[in-house]
Amino acid sequence: MKTTTLARNAAALLAALALCTGTPVHADEEGDDAGLDVADEGARTTGVLQFDLARTYASPEHWSMARSRLELGATGGSAGLKWKISGRADADAVFAIDNGFYPDAVRRDQQLGFDLRETYVDFSVGDVDVRLGRQHIVWGEMVGLFFADVVSARDLRTFYLPDFDQLRIPQWAARGEYYFGDTHAELIWIPVPSYDRIGKPGAEFYPIPAGVPVLGEVKPSNSLGNTNWGGRLSTLAAGWDVSGFYYRSMDVSQTFFRLGSITSPVFEPRHLRISQAGGTVSKDLGAFVLKGELVQTRGREFNTLDPTVDFGLIAQNTLDYVVGVDIPAFRDGRVNLQYFARRYLDFDPRIGQDRIEGGASVLLNTKLSNNWEAEALFVSSVNRTDFMFRPKLVWSASRNLKVVFGVDSFGGQSTGLFGMYDTRDRAYTQARWSF
Repeated sequence: MKTTTLARNAAALLAALALCTGTPVHADEEGDDAGLDVADEGARTTGVLQFDLARTYASPEHWSMARSRLELGATGGSAGLKWKISGRADADAVFAIDNGFYPDAVRRDQQLGFDLRETYVDFSVGDVDVRLGRQHIVWGEMVGLFFADVVSARDLRTFYLPDFDQLRIPQWAARGEYYFGDTHAELIWIPVPSYDRIGKPGAEFYPIPAGVPVLGEVKPSNSLGNTNWGGRLSTLAAGWDVSGFYYRSMDVSQTFFRLGSITSPVFEPRHLRISQAGGTVSKDLGAFVLKGELVQTRGREFNTLDPTVDFGLIAQNTLDYVVGVDIPAFRDGRVNLQYFARRYLDFDPRIGQDRIEGGASVLLNTKLSNNWEAEALFVSSVNRTDFMFRPKLVWSASRNLKVVFGVDSFGGQSTGLFGMYDTRDRAYTQARWSF
C-alpha cells in the first residue's frame, strides 16, 4: 500500500469518527485490547456498535446509563510495515433523561466523548519487533481486578464493571520485543503517559464521597523526568509460564492530597512517582489452569485521618499477590477461584487498614443452551466483609450480535472498596453488534 493511500484511509476513518460526536479528533485516555495480524496487501476495517442501558435501583433510584458507543478500526500493511488505527465515539442520553441529577461537570465529562484507541505501526529492526504508537501493554490479567497489569491505565468512571478490553486505556509507547527460544524479552518507554479516568465529583463511581470538596486533577508535566519505562522477561520452563518485570512510572492511579484542615478538608488528586517489580506464573495442569501474580510497589502514599500528617498522606510500600485456579465445569463452562491480598511492608495503622488486607472471588460460568449462557462473579474482601456480586445472562442472538442482561450489586462496610458503593446497585442490559 502506498503511503498516500494509507494516509487517505486514516484521514477518512478519523473524519467519520469525528462526525459521530460533532467534536474534533484528539487523543484521549481510553483503550481497546484488539491485536493486529494482517496480510501484506489491502486494508481491513472492523467495527462495533454497542448500546448500554442501566437503572440504579438503590436509593435514590435513577437512570445511570443510556449510552450508545461506536468503535471503528482499520488495519493494513505492506513491505514489512503493519499499521492500525482505531477510535471510539460515545453519547450518553442519561443526562437528558435525568437532567439535573448529576452535576454539570459530570455531564460535560461523560455525555459525549471521542477517544483515539490503539493506533500504531509495527516493523522489525533485525530480530527485534518494534511497535510505535498508542497501544496496550498487558503484563498480567486475573479475573475481576488488576494486579500485575501495571502498565495499563483504566477508565474507572464505571468502576471495574466493563470488560477489560473496554476498560483499559492505551499508552503512547515505544516497545521492542525480542524472542530467543522459549524466552521473550520486552522493553517499553512511554513518553506521554495516560492515567486512570475517575470522572468528576458527583459521578456514579467517583472515589470521594459526595459533598467533600475536590479540586481539579493535577497531572504531571510532559517532561523527560515524568516518562515511564520498564522491561519484562518471560519464559517457558518445564511447562511453567513464568515472567518477571520492573516498571518505573508516574502512578496511573490518583493520590488525594488533603489541602484543608481535618475538619474542613479539600482534596486535590495528583500522581506520584513509583516503582513496581513483580512477576507472573501459570501452569496448565490438565483439568485446570493455575495462575499467580505478585507485585511490590514502592513510592505510594495512603490517606490518613491523623491531622498532624502533611497532606494527610503516609508513605507505605506494599506487596500485592493473587493466586487463582480455572476449572472446567458444568456445560462447556468453568469455575474460577481466586485469593488476593495486599501486605503493607512498613505498616502504619494510621492509614485505617490492617497489615494484610485479603479478599477472594468466585466466578461461575455455564452454557444453558446453544444461544444462552449464565455467569456470576462474586468478589469479597475478607477484612471488611464488603462485596460485589454480578450475575448475568448472555444471549448470542447471532454470530455478530450479543445481548446481556445483568445486575451489579454492592454491599458491606463503607470503608471497603466495594462497600463504599452500596447505593449504586443497578440492573442493566447491553447489546453489542460486531461488523
